[in-house]
Amino acid sequence: MSNTRYMMPPVTTNQQSNTDPADAAFVPCNEDTWRNPFDMYAALREHDPVHYVSDGDYWVLSRFDDIFNAARNTKTFSSAEGLTFNYGEREALDMDFAPMVMLDPPEHTAFRRMVGRGFTPRRVQTIEPLVRDFVVEYLGRLADGGTGDFAVDFAKPLPSFVVALYLGVPEEDRGSFDRWTDSIVAANAQGENLQAIDAVAELALYFSELVERRKAEPGDDVVSELVALMQDGEEMDLLSILGFTFTMVAGGNDTTTGLLGGAAELLTDNPDQRALLAEDPSLIDNAVEEFLRLTSPVQGLARTATRDVEIRGRTIPAGRKVFLAYGSANRDPDEFGVDAEELDVTRNIERIMTFGYGAHHCLGAATARLQARVALEELLARHPDFTVDAAAGRFAGGHFVRRYASLPFTAGPAA
Repeated sequence: MSNTRYMMPPVTTNQQSNTDPADAAFVPCNEDTWRNPFDMYAALREHDPVHYVSDGDYWVLSRFDDIFNAARNTKTFSSAEGLTFNYGEREALDMDFAPMVMLDPPEHTAFRRMVGRGFTPRRVQTIEPLVRDFVVEYLGRLADGGTGDFAVDFAKPLPSFVVALYLGVPEEDRGSFDRWTDSIVAANAQGENLQAIDAVAELALYFSELVERRKAEPGDDVVSELVALMQDGEEMDLLSILGFTFTMVAGGNDTTTGLLGGAAELLTDNPDQRALLAEDPSLIDNAVEEFLRLTSPVQGLARTATRDVEIRGRTIPAGRKVFLAYGSANRDPDEFGVDAEELDVTRNIERIMTFGYGAHHCLGAATARLQARVALEELLARHPDFTVDAAAGRFAGGHFVRRYASLPFTAGPAA
């Protein structure tokens, strides 16, 4: 294959100079090391921004500009072979349908155009009353007695409810749906989807039956809309619908859990910033962007180089996996200034990598923002002095999503 020179901006002077070159080594995080991957990111950005990992034979990009450009260049950085470090990922799944995240343009573009109709900002607004009712109910349960577990009792159930709502899962089926979701999310976080093969099969069977039901009894949900497209002769079939539901389940749950838990930790650690939001809730919309930046629930995803590509003087060979470290990009001082590691709920943010960028920009971004905004509005209105105990918290496993599996919560005096 031809060698493509992929020009990057020159190294600028904002990068910090207090890291040790010996620390510029990428080691995939897990439940024991998610507490602080940020020192590793800083060392990589400063000393080895195009980093080769011999144990696994893949590359890591850590600078914002490099990651931003790679995410938009789907011809050079393909999603078709999967989004983890593992090679042969798609073949190992042995699935008859390809999840939307494993499609490249033009197939991805056409499919996204069809399914995207259910994720417009206007459509998202229509579910806000239901989301708010859920938030109020579960915050009440969480604060009953003054303490609880923010992750288990609130941050985890909320996105599961929203995904089920979007897909039109009837209330009586949500027990089974949550069980399958838990298995798939856990395996997806580990990059070991084969561990959830039974849950995937059961979920596929369930949604196959739901599709048949929606042909006769359409509802106000995304599955019903996709069934209507299929019946209207659009390029939509059962396998495409199953691939989309898998994407929703795998990508729409633990990411929002990570955002909410991380935001609660940041507010606990920065009481001055929490006071600003409690006193002026109009700042919450902007604050959500800052929480998205600093938490970066998806800390990174991999692509596959389709050709030899040169970045900052180093050549990544064709066929090699390239990990785009979103969590590092979102703390890059070249993009966000010398205070990039600090929380500033009034920060003016032009772009972040939390939802990816370009063709694969997260379809559920507006929904995640809605959940965070409503959760923070209600949490700060009811418990402006709440705290979470991050030191006693426990992170979930997996190499890609950073989220608390457990996070002790204290409500504080009632507002």
